[in-house]
Amino acid sequence: MGWLSSILWAFWYILPAYFANASPVLVGGGRPIDGGRKWGDGRRILGDGKTWRGFIGGVSIGTLIGLIQYFITPGFYGDFKTAFLLAFLLSFGALLGDLVGSFLKRRADLPRGAPAIGLDQLGFLIAALALAYPVKTLSSGQIILLLVISPFIHWGANYFAYKMGWKSVPW
Repeated sequence: MGWLSSILWAFWYILPAYFANASPVLVGGGRPIDGGRKWGDGRRILGDGKTWRGFIGGVSIGTLIGLIQYFITPGFYGDFKTAFLLAFLLSFGALLGDLVGSFLKRRADLPRGAPAIGLDQLGFLIAALALAYPVKTLSSGQIILLLVISPFIHWGANYFAYKMGWKSVPW
């Protein structure tokens, strides 16, 4: 596989996670996942920004993106079941990683929306790759590429969402 093809397939692979991670800004709101409960340190477990609607909507959108990808390039996935499972695990993993990041930010006493360099940009990616690993994985070079490039994509997407009025902060 040529280097350009390898780069493109890496982005094609991770697209459900990217969409899942970005979509709660548009579909979220409503009841917080933590229900307002606090951890032993007296701080919220996750905070108001992590909602059931955002989580379920994000997983659903990411999974749908993966299924659309399957119909565009079925050979990449092998079969529908694999495509569905991979898209779901990438999407679920992305949002699970985001929840872990939110939990850690609350423990560090960072307010909702405060930036946490590295954690915000890579937590979702690492969790998505870890959950999807048993189904289909990328080469080490492709994973490194995504780890290097994803923070820039994340920052760009957040800035775009801020400019569109979907987010109150550009990070």
